[in-house]
Amino acid sequence: MSLISKLYLCILTKIIKMRIMAFDYGTKRIGVAVTDPLQIIATALTTLHPDEIIEFIKKYLQSEAIEKFVVGSPLQMNGSPSQSAPHVVGFVRSLKKHFPEIQVVTIDERFTSKMASSVIAQSGLKKAKRQQKSLVDQISAVIILQTYMESSYLH
Repeated sequence: MSLISKLYLCILTKIIKMRIMAFDYGTKRIGVAVTDPLQIIATALTTLHPDEIIEFIKKYLQSEAIEKFVVGSPLQMNGSPSQSAPHVVGFVRSLKKHFPEIQVVTIDERFTSKMASSVIAQSGLKKAKRQQKSLVDQISAVIILQTYMESSYLH
């Protein structure tokens, strides 16, 4: 790649925003959501087993640029870490190790699964589809991402 091409690419990445990817981490499934490149819309992407997530991200990064990872942090009602928090800490550590150039942010994910279940119940989907746990994980990831986007726009 020529110096001019590199400079052009560098300028473009400063002008054009990149996607943000969010995760609803669980020991059995990880819900994944992503923004559009302008960071306006959050969309459910997939649900994966934790053993598959790093390879999935590596493949995704071959075609899309990610600026930031947002990971839901499981907290109890009093704000202290929940029992699943150590697993999320390990996942965040893994993201930082495999993708050191991408910033990782954690945000409170309390109530996201309940909100996701409520959204699904009101969606008009058939009962079989509504009962898929993977759908709850994806919608939870979307809610985590939307919450992050709203809070970052306010600050």
